Amino acid sequence: MSSHRRPSGTQSAVPREPLRRPPRPRRALVRLLALVLLAVGGVLAGPASPARAAVSLERIADFGANPGTLNMYVYRPATLPARPPVVVALHGCTQSAQIYADNSGLTEFADRRGFLLVFAETTSANNISQCFNWFQSTDNRRGQGEAASIRQMAAYAASAYGADPARTFVTGLSAGGAMTSVMLATYPDVFAAGAVIAGLPYDCTKDTGALACMSPGVDRSPAVWAQRVRDAYPSWTGPWPRLAVWHGDQDPKVVPRNADELRDQWTALHGLTTTPDRTTSIGPDATRHEEYLAGDGTVAVEVNRVPGIGHGTPVDPGTGPGQCGRTGTANFIASICSSDWITRFFGLDGAGPGPGPGTLPAPTGLAATGTDDTSVTLSWTPVPGAADYVLYRDGTQVANPAAPPYKDTGLAPGTSHTYTVAARDGAGTAGVRSAPVAVSTTGAAAACWTANNYQQVRAGRATTDGSHAYAKGSHQDMGLYNVFVTHTLKEAPAGYFVIAGAGCP
Repeated sequence: MSSHRRPSGTQSAVPREPLRRPPRPRRALVRLLALVLLAVGGVLAGPASPARAAVSLERIADFGANPGTLNMYVYRPATLPARPPVVVALHGCTQSAQIYADNSGLTEFADRRGFLLVFAETTSANNISQCFNWFQSTDNRRGQGEAASIRQMAAYAASAYGADPARTFVTGLSAGGAMTSVMLATYPDVFAAGAVIAGLPYDCTKDTGALACMSPGVDRSPAVWAQRVRDAYPSWTGPWPRLAVWHGDQDPKVVPRNADELRDQWTALHGLTTTPDRTTSIGPDATRHEEYLAGDGTVAVEVNRVPGIGHGTPVDPGTGPGQCGRTGTANFIASICSSDWITRFFGLDGAGPGPGPGTLPAPTGLAATGTDDTSVTLSWTPVPGAADYVLYRDGTQVANPAAPPYKDTGLAPGTSHTYTVAARDGAGTAGVRSAPVAVSTTGAAAACWTANNYQQVRAGRATTDGSHAYAKGSHQDMGLYNVFVTHTLKEAPAGYFVIAGAGCP
């Protein structure tokens, strides 16, 4: 994943022929990293097979300042409604805009459902493996590099084609999936929703390397993940984009753990539990489809765990209404037509963003009626017809009280928590959640220490197997055991350490 770029300047207008210029000298460390990444199988994708009949794409040579030196292509269906939606698509490593257009099935649904497709493309001048640089701060921050270039493509589509800015979406595979996370985090004012295929949570590389994020994956709390997104655009107050996650359950390159971490990141942003409100099986391969519902009943986050496949975009070649895509090119895998379900999730099939919860109204009057060092007592106005209730702490379901009040115990002293509650009917279906209430326990806050992994082990706050360091008590993987990786550890209760975020006292 080299960070090398070509110089900025006027791009060629010749379709499907990326401008290539001689690379500038790379630093030895970057060259070594690129070679290591190539050694693990083309980083996030394999080589492409010879092209078949190509989808016709229009090359846009001048769409803005283009600080990330990307290429822009557009697929415009023969028939488009007034103010059409826009879907921005981001290819995987070693791929191109053309390869993704030809095989993903997105163009088929652009024709059927009437939306404009924008394919962003990077080249080997940006990254030796043609990966989007999702892991570099020069490219994954608002207003910078590749992220800014993709945002300019969305703006160009709105101005040049009369597209609807309020219905702009983004999706991508692997490095493109990780870059989808970047776009949702850095431009929540631009993208209404996104779909990450075999990708990673935003800013995973803040405190570890890209390879560690991919495999074995990085475990952070939902609150820490969510804060990383908030930090990408601190003045943004919402609403947050909706997110669909797609991941093969046998993925060896970007391990399935990343689907869980993405879920944790975005359910926390939406103030939701990590327990799905609904779970079903979809498609010919019985993909596990999990839905996490917002207070208004829409699906804020969904996770699709595709059985029996490795690293790639799920497709289902054929001419049926739910089929799409092509196989035979690396990283397009016969299973389920993900492009059908993704564009449905975006609401482009006319059905809207998803069904609602049960019919019971939100409880009112949620308030803390007592606190101490380790517990919070909550009460609320009972809902007629409720069989019981679901209580959520910091977006995670923690209890099913039969009736108010309820005492939440086992908390750490001096910590703050946000609670919501929903009523459940006799069938176990939760209704709309209450307004949140923030409560703090009494007593002193947890102690925190910031040090490199070597120092944390020497101080007894972490252990090591000689290769990695692990937080004592929680056994969270802190990365390589050396003096170069630094973490903040929080101790709560005594002798139990967790990796803490920026909010650690």
